[in-house]
Amino acid sequence: MTVKPRCRASRRRRGSNAMKWKSGMIAVLFSALIGLTTLPAAEKDLKAGDVAFTLDLTKTEIRSQLLSQGAEIVNEGPKGEPCLRITSAVGQTGNPRKLVSIPVDMSSLQGARVCLTGLVRGENIQGSDPAVPLAKWRGAKCQLNFDSPSRGKRWYDEPNLHGTFPWRPVGAIGGIVEDVSKGQISLGVEGATGTVWISDVRITVLQPRALRNIPADAEKNLTQKATQMRGVMSPNYFAQQDFADLAGWKVNLMRWQVGGGEKNLAIYDEWFEGKLGDLSQALDAAQANGIKLAVDLHLPPGGRYPDATLKMVMEEKYQQEFIANWERIARRFKDHPALWAYDLINEPVQNRPSPTGLGDWLAIQVKAAKAIRAIDSKTPIIIEVDQWDSPDSFSWLEPVDVPNVIYQAHMYWPGAYTHQGVKTDQGVAKDKDFTKNSLTYPGMIEGKPIDKEALRRYLEPVRRFQLAHNARIYIGEFSAARWAPGAATYLDDCISIFEEYGWDWTYHAFREWPGWSVEHADLPYDRSNHPKATQPTERFLVLQKWFAKNEIAGKTAMVETAPKSETKAGIK
Repeated sequence: MTVKPRCRASRRRRGSNAMKWKSGMIAVLFSALIGLTTLPAAEKDLKAGDVAFTLDLTKTEIRSQLLSQGAEIVNEGPKGEPCLRITSAVGQTGNPRKLVSIPVDMSSLQGARVCLTGLVRGENIQGSDPAVPLAKWRGAKCQLNFDSPSRGKRWYDEPNLHGTFPWRPVGAIGGIVEDVSKGQISLGVEGATGTVWISDVRITVLQPRALRNIPADAEKNLTQKATQMRGVMSPNYFAQQDFADLAGWKVNLMRWQVGGGEKNLAIYDEWFEGKLGDLSQALDAAQANGIKLAVDLHLPPGGRYPDATLKMVMEEKYQQEFIANWERIARRFKDHPALWAYDLINEPVQNRPSPTGLGDWLAIQVKAAKAIRAIDSKTPIIIEVDQWDSPDSFSWLEPVDVPNVIYQAHMYWPGAYTHQGVKTDQGVAKDKDFTKNSLTYPGMIEGKPIDKEALRRYLEPVRRFQLAHNARIYIGEFSAARWAPGAATYLDDCISIFEEYGWDWTYHAFREWPGWSVEHADLPYDRSNHPKATQPTERFLVLQKWFAKNEIAGKTAMVETAPKSETKAGIK
């Protein structure tokens, strides 16, 4: 799991390496779009490749809207054609900004995966103090945003558009929530001063919403009707005693992280071999204690760009290493009795198109799965979905052509609640009374009532996918910060939904970062002070209640007090 502030689909952004897509990946997309006609907003049945919106500066209505908000329309585009020019002036007090917005009818895009693209040039995009670097989310903006009645606000844009730079393509990929009918494109400069020129803004459909045919008897005919696996996410290290303790909890599944280390290919192989040694020990310890392991490649070769896009969806060398690593794992461990499944990619994110001929986040998983199947025909393979393994991405997901697959989702919604105080002070104000400034579950969170039924609605795309395709579902991660008021109720409501639907699950996390730990006290709210609980926490008792449903041969002892082994720190 990676800490994610709110639900900003492209919130984690690019560095210098990401500039490689300027002449390649986005150029490919732009050339593919030439000649396509923008469809009317009312048009339904959009297909992949359809342009759903184009900012047409020849239209009087569009020009009037932009000019009335302070934008200029000038003949200074890449080829001298009309474009927008927007200036955020020096001397503004507070947060300097100059943004203009154009409304977009999203009704035809509900449940679709889309790509926002544009061309941008910047001049002197900087903060009030030029000596202080801008935060990545400040600067020039070419952004698609909307407010979902059920999910809250979403923003899709590329970050780090700072300084002075020539015309360049920008873009972001994201999903449109199914209950959104209206959105807007925001253009200009946010949290900075300077001038930006913007041209050729469009929204293209990458994948339309999948139409699910759910038979009336779908639930009765599910292959897996009841939850079978209940467990935890592993620490970032191997400790023999952990497995004995988990057996005492009646855990029967651990999602074992192979991650937390080297991204440089020159030394990745040596690092990876060491991790396989840990995995070997973990599998043996799991087998001795009646526990199964899902092998989670938590850090794929190359890691991520600053916008969180996996490098291996952009660079072939990392894809090749990724496939080779899974072949190594399968050859070495395919016959181990404690092996439950291969979890191919942790929380895929792709905020820009892959180069021609290179697999995207899903295609590379299918390729790895088929390479594994050539070695191991029986062990389940876990597929995760784009945008941090978000349930929303199941709206347009189609089943993969690989036998014995489990589909995984992660549940950290609402993020403002589950992650309050984890890396920022969202929901928790510094130096103020925690009880007055925290977010409570159930309750009003970001202006919306959040309770168990709201959680159920959020998970609905996963449920529909399960019923339509008789799919096995696994919730690989879910959690709430230990100090989040109502966290025990939140966990209990989540698990009760998982169990109702027959989904397997693993709690995040066991003896990893103490902020997620059920063995640490609920309070104080303090990222640098995590006291161990002197008696079982309510969160621990919730997990214990559900773990009691597991049956592990010869391992039935229950712990009545929180274990006392220490937890290694490290916010994920």
